[in-house]
Amino acid sequence: MEILPFIMFAAVFLLLLLGYPVALTLGGVSVIFGVLTFGFDFFALLPLRIWGTMTNYVLLAVPLFVFMGVMLEKSGIAEKLLETMGMLFGRFRGGLAVAVVIVGTLLAASTGIVGATVVTMGLMSLPAMLKRGYDPELATGTIAASGTLGQIIPPSIVLVLLGSILNVSVGDMFVGAMVPGLLLVFLYLLYITLLGAIRPGLMPAIPVAEIRAFKGGTPWRTVIEAFVIPFTLVIAVLGSIFAGIASPTEAAAIGAFGALLLTFFQRKLSFDVLKSVMQETTWLTSMVFIILAGASAFSLVFRGMHGDRYLSEMIVQANFQPELFLAIVMIGVFIAGFFIDFIEIIFIVVPVVAPIFTAFGVDLLWVGVLLAMNLQASFLTPPFGFSLFYLKGVTPKEVTTGHIYRGIIPFIIIQLFMLVLIILFPELVTWLPDLLSGR
Repeated sequence: MEILPFIMFAAVFLLLLLGYPVALTLGGVSVIFGVLTFGFDFFALLPLRIWGTMTNYVLLAVPLFVFMGVMLEKSGIAEKLLETMGMLFGRFRGGLAVAVVIVGTLLAASTGIVGATVVTMGLMSLPAMLKRGYDPELATGTIAASGTLGQIIPPSIVLVLLGSILNVSVGDMFVGAMVPGLLLVFLYLLYITLLGAIRPGLMPAIPVAEIRAFKGGTPWRTVIEAFVIPFTLVIAVLGSIFAGIASPTEAAAIGAFGALLLTFFQRKLSFDVLKSVMQETTWLTSMVFIILAGASAFSLVFRGMHGDRYLSEMIVQANFQPELFLAIVMIGVFIAGFFIDFIEIIFIVVPVVAPIFTAFGVDLLWVGVLLAMNLQASFLTPPFGFSLFYLKGVTPKEVTTGHIYRGIIPFIIIQLFMLVLIILFPELVTWLPDLLSGR
């Protein structure tokens, strides 16, 4: 009996590696093991468990944030931001790469949809960077890394899901992730700036004639329009949460409505656009929640088999210190990110390890931000990093998969360095929530 939960866990992981659908794998394996162990009566609890998850008010933020992100993608805000930022920083070596990171940050804070951000920036900035002599590895690495910032910079779907599973306030998760997220952006910019000084041939400046042509029009009006629109939305969403005016779910509703208004004012709103956004939102939300239903079945059976208790007892008997257990979890999540999606990791691994962290007395807010930073790397690590797939789908033929894989390595190293910083200095996560709450 003691080994059955771990056989079930291994079976799920193996089937996922073989390419079976996540939701069906989680639900199917759980039902099989549950029936074999407890009989059909045990699953009288399952509908109640799924119903409790589906009526979770916090998770209502997921479709709202997805709607906001997809709507902003259709509004052309990203395109205008990239063009404007490229010209503002273009006279510096590495200026285009710096512009991509800054735009990625703004899009992360206003949309949080990784796929849309990577594809948009890949279509808009990669041809411009290659045309101006940028090294393909640097260009693709910068775009892929910047596109994943939406995983750690609020509002982030990852933070919403982690907060729900860890039973931590999503507002606190958003606040706690702000400093680490912005520090990661700073490290990206520092790396690009230093590389531009050491190896200037990798990133030439934009020709002076192009910059003069840009300044010959109405540059300040263009800059204001490009910046005011995303900043207005960021302040409306994050400002209302940080100020305590709205809960994350209410702020997500503000963001969704704000994105609708901004698209209207950009003259991009039409029935076809609205239909497309609603279809994509429904598809993405359905994918998340059907996986969540499967994960609920997995969690029910795993705990019914006392898998969480057996795991806790094993760790206690092994005399693991909290630091060692944290290291094992972080390494395990990082390695799992090479092969399976972040949603799968959240719904499979986090419910298993969360009770153990609680027993150790570890701050779950800190653990949640650590996991979010770690899961961000899963978008970048080959062979199954989704950002790499998104980017490869829009790159010219001369840019190979090898260019993308090699280009992302420095940014993965920066993310791992940032992960170590958060572990060594938990105050990076806890300082701002403590300050805002008056603790």
